[in-house]
Amino acid sequence: MSALRLAVIIGSNREGRFGPTVAGWFAEQARQFDGLDVDVIDLAEISLPTAIDFGAAPDEHVTGLGARLAAADAYVVVTPEYNHSFPAALKNAIDLYRAEWQAKPVGFVSYGGMGGGLRAVEQLRLVFAELHATTVRDSVSFHNAWDRFDESGRPIDEGCNGAAKGMLNQLTWWARALRNARAAEPYAG
Repeated sequence: MSALRLAVIIGSNREGRFGPTVAGWFAEQARQFDGLDVDVIDLAEISLPTAIDFGAAPDEHVTGLGARLAAADAYVVVTPEYNHSFPAALKNAIDLYRAEWQAKPVGFVSYGGMGGGLRAVEQLRLVFAELHATTVRDSVSFHNAWDRFDESGRPIDEGCNGAAKGMLNQLTWWARALRNARAAEPYAG
C-alpha cells in the first residue's frame, strides 16, 4: 500500500509567531511514523487573497495550495489560540476550499498560554464538520508553549512525543479507511 500523504498546516502568519517551532517538532514526529509522506504548508509563505472574485481566473496561490490540499490523505492543523479562537489566516485558508477537505481526517496540534490552544481546536472541529471532514479525538496541546521548548526547538518534556504518536495512530487509521472508501466510491457530499 502506498504511503499516506499528510499535510501539516501552520495556521499562523503573524510576525514572531511560535508556530514554526511547534510544527517543526510535529513534522519530525510524523516523518518518523511509518508510512507517512509529510508536506509542511506554512500559510505565512502563501499569499492567499481575502477577497475572491469567483468569476475571475483562479489566483495561482489559491490553485497551488488547492493542489497540495487535494493531494493529501490527511491533515494536521498546527494552531495558536488568538482571542479564544483560531487565526484569521487559517480560517481564510480553510474557507477557500471545499472538496479538498471532504471525507478526509484532520488532527490538531495547538499551543498558547494557559489554555494551550484548546478553545481554537474546539471551534475548528465545528468548521471542519461543516466541510465533511472527520476530526480525530486525540490532539496535542502545549500550554504556555514558549516555556515548553528548548533553544533548539525540541520539547523539554518528551511526553508530548507519545501524545503525537497516539494522535498519528488515530489519524492514519482514518486516513487509510477514508482513502479506501473514496477509491471504492467517490464522496458525494
